Amino acid sequence: WVGDDNPLPFLYEATNVEIYFRDERDPKPRSRTVFHFHQPETCHRWLKEDTTFRTRLQQIPALNTEGLRDCQIEAVTGLEDSLKQAKSRALLQMATGAGKTYTAVTQIYRLAKFSKVKRVLFLVDRGNLGRQALKEFQQYTVPEDGRKFTELYNVSILGTAGIADETKVTISTIQRLYSQLSGKELDDEADEHSGYEIDNNTFNKQPKQVSYNPSIPIEAFDLIIIDECHRSIYNLWRQVLEYFDAFLVGLTATPTKKTIGFFNQNMVSEYTHEDAVIDKVNVGYDIYSIRTKKTEQGDKIEAGTTVQIHDKLTRKKRLEILDQDEEYTGKQIDRSIIAPNQIITIIQTFKDRVFTDIFPNRSGEWLPKTLIFAKDDDHAERIVNTVREVFGEGNNFCKKITYKVGKKIAENTITEFRTSPQLRVGVTVDMIATGTDIRPLEIVMFMRDVKSPAYYEQMKGRGTRIISQDEFRKVTPDAKGKARFVLIDCVGVTESDKTESKSLESKPSVSTEKLMQQIARGDRHSDSLRSLGNRLIRLDIKLDAQQRKQIAKLAGKPLALIAGELIHGTNEETLVEQAQSQFNTENPTEQQIQQAFESQTDELVKPFHNPDLRELIEALRRDNEQIIDESADELLDDKQGYSQEKAESYIKSWEQFIKDHQDELDAIQLIYNQPYQQRHLSYEQIEKLAEEIEQPPYNLAPIAVWKAYEQLEKAKVKGAPPEKLLTNIISLIRFSTGLSNVLEPFNELVNNRFENWINQQAIDFKPEQLQWLNKIKDQIAQNAEMTVEDFEYTPFNQDGGLLKAKELFGNDLDEIIQELNGYLIA
Repeated sequence: WVGDDNPLPFLYEATNVEIYFRDERDPKPRSRTVFHFHQPETCHRWLKEDTTFRTRLQQIPALNTEGLRDCQIEAVTGLEDSLKQAKSRALLQMATGAGKTYTAVTQIYRLAKFSKVKRVLFLVDRGNLGRQALKEFQQYTVPEDGRKFTELYNVSILGTAGIADETKVTISTIQRLYSQLSGKELDDEADEHSGYEIDNNTFNKQPKQVSYNPSIPIEAFDLIIIDECHRSIYNLWRQVLEYFDAFLVGLTATPTKKTIGFFNQNMVSEYTHEDAVIDKVNVGYDIYSIRTKKTEQGDKIEAGTTVQIHDKLTRKKRLEILDQDEEYTGKQIDRSIIAPNQIITIIQTFKDRVFTDIFPNRSGEWLPKTLIFAKDDDHAERIVNTVREVFGEGNNFCKKITYKVGKKIAENTITEFRTSPQLRVGVTVDMIATGTDIRPLEIVMFMRDVKSPAYYEQMKGRGTRIISQDEFRKVTPDAKGKARFVLIDCVGVTESDKTESKSLESKPSVSTEKLMQQIARGDRHSDSLRSLGNRLIRLDIKLDAQQRKQIAKLAGKPLALIAGELIHGTNEETLVEQAQSQFNTENPTEQQIQQAFESQTDELVKPFHNPDLRELIEALRRDNEQIIDESADELLDDKQGYSQEKAESYIKSWEQFIKDHQDELDAIQLIYNQPYQQRHLSYEQIEKLAEEIEQPPYNLAPIAVWKAYEQLEKAKVKGAPPEKLLTNIISLIRFSTGLSNVLEPFNELVNNRFENWINQQAIDFKPEQLQWLNKIKDQIAQNAEMTVEDFEYTPFNQDGGLLKAKELFGNDLDEIIQELNGYLIA
């Protein structure tokens, strides 16, 4: 028993699923979910403090705006207002070059000085950006007395030693933080990969799970600032963030709808590229296209031609005579087909036109600094060699900047690219696609397509940075100043739809059973091993503990481990590292890489020599196919019509419901407003919304609302109410919020848009393809979305599932799904 004169300061409410915590000393005590209980030492420290952190947030003085841009002032004041209201998440949109990091350091300093923040975590996108951020803290001058931030507070990059007690700011990547929480080692190179690259490889990856780690308690940070909020932050790494009892603040130049949803739609400042160009914080850009016949139309290699076959994984080449014509599309170039003359044509055209069409007022002596985005490391190497040859220059004129050259060499090359007049062209894949500033850059050339719109914007952003005239002329002497940059589009990147998925599947036409048999008989091709690993991961997710135990008993190890070894064992960079270690050399030869590959494959595939294991896997795969009853419950009303008064009452209640739930109507918000453990599919979320409609005080059935609109606005209502609960609600929301002028069955809207979409396509689909497209259309009409996973269920699995879909549409499948999801529903 506790008397009223001595109330408990800390209150916890817990079930076996969740824990809620409330500090009664806060200005407006509010319960919040926490991953674990706070440590007793922490509670003791809090009790000794005169005020709580949330109380001290209320006492932050007005911002000293001297030396700050308007966008930075808006960002700091907006964020502080959000923190004062104890909003758990906030998002700042600031264009590339607008000073996101400087703004963050300013905010952290104010929280440290005026609110006594215990510790802040500053999450960066990749390791080299962490080192850049540390320099920003070291160079930041506090406004009161001119001292540097690091003279007042300790700032450190997270390493194996962990977090020191006296550290005020910890800088880390999310990968490094996870390794510390989980106790798993992380190699240095993994720290150098951007989250946008991780996004492109999360198709089959499960979100990272974390357990409580007493050495890094949930209260380790009061505030987490996430610099560049890519998709993997709230997919793959979400639980790592939600582990901490901390405010989450996102910084990004390119917010997506899902990003905004993750931060509870609390965007405290918006500063776009257009705003930055107007304020002369960024430069604008022009687009110049260089398109070749092979890029647009592909080509045909006739039968009887002797061609080189190049293994991308081992880089081994062999000669082969084609026994049939080989036709390829532009999309296959530098993927399954290498066309050296295509690169030569593009670079030669670039050289011929750069001083006549693109930068006509230059002397022609200094090529504008150019960054070229390649498809992969091999492609980058071919581009580098072609640029040197076409321009008649040496190695110092054009260099490759990728992970393969090594971290130290790459960072030195980046510095050289910024400052040296000699290095005019850099060729990269992903390494400097985000965050890295090359201010003198005037040309960004895309020789690869990019599916992610956010990543594409980041890549474009490399050219937007302004630079003083004096600095600029040190590296480009014949230029008066940087007023723009030019995006050179060689592949249609400015016109293509952007999707966000990448599959590990390379053998869609081969069944899992046959793939296992081929591997058991000696197939060691990297595509086969990777495809099988991909499928086994998907199967393992569906198995129960007993089924996993059956496989482990026969195989000698878990199925998930077998699958992971197949995928990691065929990773190109992993093989290079293995060859480096095996042969004790920094630059292994193609033969050594091949030997490294061969030396491990026999061990990787050993489990599949057991026919009993293959039979068990195939049996379990078939057993785990599911049939889903997609019919939803219906709320029936036997009345044929309503009086005017009753219809108006229904509409009034419906509109009140819309008003009361306006922040929940967006399916993205419904998903991301829930803690990690409680997320559901959007279909389930909207179904839950329907259940809320039926509860007091609304007491509405969606079909009743539909009939009320039919009674009052008959001219705007077309067709009978739809049978599906989900689509019924979507149609009602679109109509009542003004997104649609007509209330019509959702499936009819989808059918009409589907016909328009088919008519707009430049190709004639085959009958079997049209059958599958109609199935995809029906899935969207019934469930408001189509995902790749849906191919594993009725009606798709009855006709071959995902394998059949990939056989019919090939590499275009993901793009078609993405396009139909947007076109049919928008």
